[in-house]
Amino acid sequence: MTRFFNITHKLFSGLDLLFPPNCAGCKNPGHRWCPDCEENTPKITENICLHCGLPHTNSGQCMSCRNNPPSYTAARAWGFHTGPLRKAVHQLKYQRDIALGEKLAEYLEKLLSNQNWKIDLILPIPLAKRRMKKRGYNQAVLLAYPLAHYLDLEYSSKALIRNRETRTQIGLNRYERRENVKNAFAPNSNMVKEKNILLVDDVITTGATLDSASKSLLAAGANSVYAATLARAASLLQK
Repeated sequence: MTRFFNITHKLFSGLDLLFPPNCAGCKNPGHRWCPDCEENTPKITENICLHCGLPHTNSGQCMSCRNNPPSYTAARAWGFHTGPLRKAVHQLKYQRDIALGEKLAEYLEKLLSNQNWKIDLILPIPLAKRRMKKRGYNQAVLLAYPLAHYLDLEYSSKALIRNRETRTQIGLNRYERRENVKNAFAPNSNMVKEKNILLVDDVITTGATLDSASKSLLAAGANSVYAATLARAASLLQK
């Protein structure tokens, strides 16, 4: 994995010198993701639930986690899904910008450096087969693969699959999201058994997808499951 990553990194660096990219957040030339867009992204750094990472005013767990704790041990997101970060996620999701994923994974690395998590294996949240065939790639892979390289950890895109088609989560309420992804994931127990796993995705909204995937991994013998996403739904910005 390291050798392939180094080759692609050098390739993208060379192409950027020949054909300077436009920033995914502001479209100004010279960066795939510029320092101004990084600075202008609202970060999630404090006053969060220790379990789900949801911003709230009290210390410890939020009310939702106290009443109905998710299956994952903890989840964290780097910034809010608004402004330049929202534009960058859209480009990552719909334009297969591999080099942008490599750049944005650096922020996930910084995010995880502040957590005392023991991790053995990094997994991207998988797409359903129909959506994967239509899009041709999984945007979570574009973040999880370089992140595994930065952290020097094992990576797999085959240890967890979606075992049925699901609707898009867009427009669904919390209950509908949970039902939509219920029992939607199937792990390879030989690959996840007794492992401490990090799930990676682009955006977390209610956490239903990460919860369902975590539940399946724990049932297959994983020791623990953590989750990291680049962004969290902007609707939570003022809460």
